[in-house]
Amino acid sequence: MSINYSDDELKKYNEEYLKRYLKTGDYEDALERLNKGEPIQYIVGDVSFYGYQIKVDPRVLIPRFETEELVEKTLKYLKDTDMKDVIDLGTGSGCIAIALKKECPNLNVTAVDISSDALALAEVNAKDNDVKINFIKSDMLDAVTGKFDVIISNPPYIAIDEEIMGVVKNNEPHLALYAPNNGLYFYDLILKTCHKNIKDKYLIAFEIGDSLGEDITSLAHQYLGDVDVQIAKDMQGRNRFIFIRGGLWK
Repeated sequence: MSINYSDDELKKYNEEYLKRYLKTGDYEDALERLNKGEPIQYIVGDVSFYGYQIKVDPRVLIPRFETEELVEKTLKYLKDTDMKDVIDLGTGSGCIAIALKKECPNLNVTAVDISSDALALAEVNAKDNDVKINFIKSDMLDAVTGKFDVIISNPPYIAIDEEIMGVVKNNEPHLALYAPNNGLYFYDLILKTCHKNIKDKYLIAFEIGDSLGEDITSLAHQYLGDVDVQIAKDMQGRNRFIFIRGGLWK
C-alpha cells in the first residue's frame, strides 16, 4: 500500500481524479466531502484495478498500484506451470482474487477475510466482474480446509506506532492496515500455519512493507525450511514483494 504523498500532490491528484471519474452526484458536494478528508475513491465509489472495476467503500482498504504489481508478478510465476488452486488471504474488496481469475479463468480461486462486511462487498465485486470465486470467512487460514498451489496475500503490515497519512488513518479500516509485532504478525501467522494448506509444490506471494524483507525471509526459512525466497522491488524501487517457492518446485 502506498501511503506517502505530500499534501499538495494529494490535493491536485484527488481533484483531477474527481473530475474524471465522478459518475453520479454533484461535483461541488463531492469536492466538499473531499475537503473534509474523505478518500476520493470512496466518494467516486469504485477504482480500476488491473483494468477491472472494483467497488470500494469504508468496509475495505482502497486497492493500491503496488498490489496490481503483486498480481502481475504472480502471474509471471504461474506462467507455464500447472498450478491452478489459489487462495487470497485478507481479500478485502476481492481485487486480487478477481484480477487473477479474470486473467487466468482456469484458476480455482478462493478468497478469505475475517470481516463479514468486506466479504459482502467482495462478493458484489465478483458478481459485477462475472467471476466465480469461493469466499470463506476466516482468520487467515484458521477455518480453511483443502490444499492450494498458491497462497497470495496483501495483509496488514503497518506497525501499530507507525505514522501514516491522516486520510488513510482516519478513513480506511484499521483491521486492514495495522499489524502487531512491528508489522510482521500476519506474515508469521500465515507461514507458521500454512503447512496444512499447501501442496507438494507451492508458491507464496506477499506484498510487504519495504523494511520487512529480511525478517520475512527469516520466517520463511524458520517455518518452511529450504525454500527459495525472492524479494522484488516495486516501480519506485522499494522492496515491496516476497515470493517463496517450495516443495517440488526446487
